[in-house]
Amino acid sequence: MAGDANKKSGVVIVKPLSWPRRLVASLITFCLRASMATWRCVWDHRGLAPAPDGPVIFCIWHNRLALAVAGYDKFARAAWPGDGVAAMISASRDGAMLAAVVADFGVQPIRGSSSRRGPQALLEATTWMEKKYNIAITPDGPRGPAYKVQDGIISLAQLSGRPIVPFSARVRWKICLRSWDRFQIPLPFARCEMRHGAPIYVPREASDAECEALRQQLENAMRAITID
Repeated sequence: MAGDANKKSGVVIVKPLSWPRRLVASLITFCLRASMATWRCVWDHRGLAPAPDGPVIFCIWHNRLALAVAGYDKFARAAWPGDGVAAMISASRDGAMLAAVVADFGVQPIRGSSSRRGPQALLEATTWMEKKYNIAITPDGPRGPAYKVQDGIISLAQLSGRPIVPFSARVRWKICLRSWDRFQIPLPFARCEMRHGAPIYVPREASDAECEALRQQLENAMRAITID
């Protein structure tokens, strides 16, 4: 496989981040921490169900990853406690940069997506959940279309038996990049409204048709709490 992942004995091996890109990632982390310190974050607790016994799978749109980092430490960790959080990050070159940034915030990156290293990443995610880690997945990443839930998060919920928690946010003062998902970067002193939906369970014995119905239910729930 070309780029930053090679195949060895049928297993995709992800290459480490080069030192120039590691330097850029550190600069992004510094700027993000400085900006996060000024954000005015509020949490919408309406409809918050009691936390399930064990880890959960957070469903987050790709363009709200920056907000998700702030939202977990400020609010979600208390509502859905765990020994840590791991995030599914693309095995692409850009994903390596993102993985370095989230790692700086104490998030364990799991490298994989629907197009690269998917089965391996699902197995790694279940292993982290066995260690009482919550899992964060961007179901419309890494290449879109935006606001379209792909099947991977449903497969993980079915395999692990853990609930999916829809999570989104509204930012009133932000920059939107010219990327496929219009990635959102809140500006300093921005007001950020964190929102969540009711947990969604995927039975292990669910049929393909039932999984598709739950995928559509999750997508509808995500769209219902998303305001651009």
